[in-house]
Parts: sequence; C-alpha cells; structure tokens
Amino acid sequence: EITSLLSLCGGQFSGEQEIRVNSPFWILNIPSEEMARGLMKRTVCAKSIFELWGHGKSAGELYASLKNYPTDKMLPYLQSDSTYKIHIHAFNKTLTQAQKIKKIDALEFLPFKGKVNLKNPEHIFWILEDYGMNPNDVPEEPIHLYFGRWIADGQRELIESYSVKKRHFIGNTSMDACLSFIMANHGRVKPNDIVYDPFVGTGGLLISSAHFGAYVCGTDIDYNTIHGLGKASRKNQKWRGPDENIRANLRQYGLEKYYLDALVADFSRPIWRKGMLFDVIITDPPYGIREAPRRMGSQKETVKSVERSTENHFFVSSSYHLSDIFFDLLKFGAEYLVMGGRLVYWLPIYRPEYTEEIIPRHPCLKLISNCEQLLSSHTSRRLITMEKVKEFKDQDENSYLLDGQYMPYRGHNSFRQKYFSGVTKRIAKEEKENQK
Repeated sequence: EITSLLSLCGGQFSGEQEIRVNSPFWILNIPSEEMARGLMKRTVCAKSIFELWGHGKSAGELYASLKNYPTDKMLPYLQSDSTYKIHIHAFNKTLTQAQKIKKIDALEFLPFKGKVNLKNPEHIFWILEDYGMNPNDVPEEPIHLYFGRWIADGQRELIESYSVKKRHFIGNTSMDACLSFIMANHGRVKPNDIVYDPFVGTGGLLISSAHFGAYVCGTDIDYNTIHGLGKASRKNQKWRGPDENIRANLRQYGLEKYYLDALVADFSRPIWRKGMLFDVIITDPPYGIREAPRRMGSQKETVKSVERSTENHFFVSSSYHLSDIFFDLLKFGAEYLVMGGRLVYWLPIYRPEYTEEIIPRHPCLKLISNCEQLLSSHTSRRLITMEKVKEFKDQDENSYLLDGQYMPYRGHNSFRQKYFSGVTKRIAKEEKENQK
C-alpha cells in the first residue's frame, strides 16, 4: 500500500530501509511535507509520519545523529514563543513512566527554547524505539532508535467509520472496510477516476474509491443483489428493505454524487463498447465459499440450475470455473483499462500447492504486487495488483493459451473442495480429541 501511494504522491524508500522492510518503522525519502501529508491522507496501514531528525542503533548513535542534524532546520520549531511536548513509543516493549522521563531528559542538549505544553502543543516530537518483532525474545536495549517531529497521522479511523457493521446494505461477501481502502490505495485511485467492479455485490469496494473522489460503477449477475431484493444477510432481518441498495450505501457516507450506476450483467459476456474506459478495476471475484461463481447458460449447454429471481426474472446458470474468471478478468483489464491503469483483485490459494507460477499473467499487464492474507492453515488469498503497460491487440486476446503455462492455473478450480476438505479434517480432529 505504501509503495503504491509513494508512486502516486511522490517519494521512495530510502536505500538503507530496503534492507529492513520487516521493521515496524520505515524510512522514506519524500520531497516535501505537503507530499508527506498527502500520503497520510490515504493510508490505512501506516499510523503516523515524522520528519526524521536523527536515528541510530544505540542511544549514543541517536544523540550523535541529532547533533549532526542542521540547526537551521530545527530552529523554526524550537522558538521561545512556541510550545512543544515529547512522546515516547516503544515497539514490543512497555516502558515505565520513570524510564520515559529519563529518556526525555537525556535530550536536554537539543536547543529547545519554548515551553512544554502537554495538552495542546504547537509541535510534537517523538522518540521511537524498536525492540524487534519477537515478543518472546525482547532485548534489554532497543535495536534501533529514531527521533523526529510529528507531521500527520494516517487514516486508520476510516476502518471504524466505514465499518460493515454500521453499513446500510450488506451481503454475505461484503468486503471489510480496511481491506477495501487498501485495495483502493493499491489501485492508486484518485479524484475523477472511473473505477469499475465487475463483481460488485453490495458495492463495498465502490465506497472506498468514492471516498477518494473517483466515480464508481459495477456489474453483477445477481439481479436481487443489484436491486436490493430478496432475503437479507443481516442477523435478525428476514427480508431486505425497500431502500437497501448500493446507492443507499454511498448516500450513507455522503458519496452519492460519485455513483454512476450498477448493471445486471454476466461478466463472461461482452457488454462494453471497444476502447479504453476505466482508470481502475477493483474486484473480489466469487470463489465458491460463500457465493458460487455463475455465468449465463443456454439450453444447449448442460444446465446446472434454473433460478427464479424476484419479479419473475429467470435465468439459466452454468458453472464458471475460477481459472476462467481470472483469465476473463485479465483479458478485460488488458482491453478496457487506460494505459497505466491498475487491476486489483483477490486470488484464492491452496497454500501447500502455491508457487509464483500459478499467478495468472497477461502480456499487456505487469505484476506490481502480490500480498497474502491468511484464511486458514492451508488456504489464503493473495491481493494481486497489475498495471497496464501495453496496448491491447487482437492477438493478445487468448495469448495465455499459447504460452504453455495455462495448465497450472487450472488448480484454482478445485479451491472450494480443498478449502472444505481442510475444514472437514479440522472438525474431525477436534471431535477425536474431545472423545479422548
């Protein structure tokens, strides 16, 4: 998320930081404070950003680093008519108040001229101490220390304010608010973009994009979901109300002006005119756990089921293999994204069989990032971010069939049975243990 936002707002990781990317504290090179604030107006992963005045692997190195920091850069924030306070944060360790005061007093060599104001200071400074990532092996002394001036906090409060628990219209697969904002940031959604979700459901992914000023739209094969009809997903509610729909969700957050529309459509069948349309495609395809992947069938095909929607809408559905969903998705992104536009989607994985080779590829799309979210001991899903780097040509349409790498992707089709086989084994194991 941070890497995507840096490419959008400006900046990069510092050279030494690339060695310590697993640290909870990251050093970034950002040209201006304005850009730093722009970054923090987007991120839900980062907690705060600071202007770094000094750092080191010991207290002595930190103090030496601070003494070498240019005085002219410090002085604007240390004037006699200003107020300040100093915070201490220790990662993976709890410090006593006496220890904190001792560490603050050790900074008396800094030319602070203002008055201390603990309630409403003009400037806030932080001592950040890193005691490693292992709670079972906490060192006596920090492995790295930082001192800096606080600039801004991230947007982690969005996770609570946009919580699905408080949302007007939800479904079985409504996306968690935190993940929804992370996906929008991976897609580098910005004001006036057009963002499309081909498996829109209740529109959870549209909300985060609209929050960042993009115009949003989507499609879904489920007539009832698009129109807010049928049985409700919320506990203690039998049927959906007359005002439960995607538009109402965006209206709830004051974002209705960014809502273009949602269509009932089968993603496996073309409905859009040729030509690039979308700046970002963000989606969570169905992979058969809570919702079955479906597409339109015909009487000539082997009919799996005939379903009846509200208001006498009938459709014949047939199976839509996961591998076909992902290839249709990549082909669609390659054809309908603008150059430099991004495709962000979730790919379910059976972990014992996972290799990089099973990530679907397309010659028009470059893989930007591949992040894992664990679902169980044997399954996970990976957040895949791709960027359009090449114009789509007719010969690119079925290119994945020609490169000899199509077969490994077929493994995605059995994800559901592998997922539930693991659940069945776990239940059987627990029952066996209870019998002992």
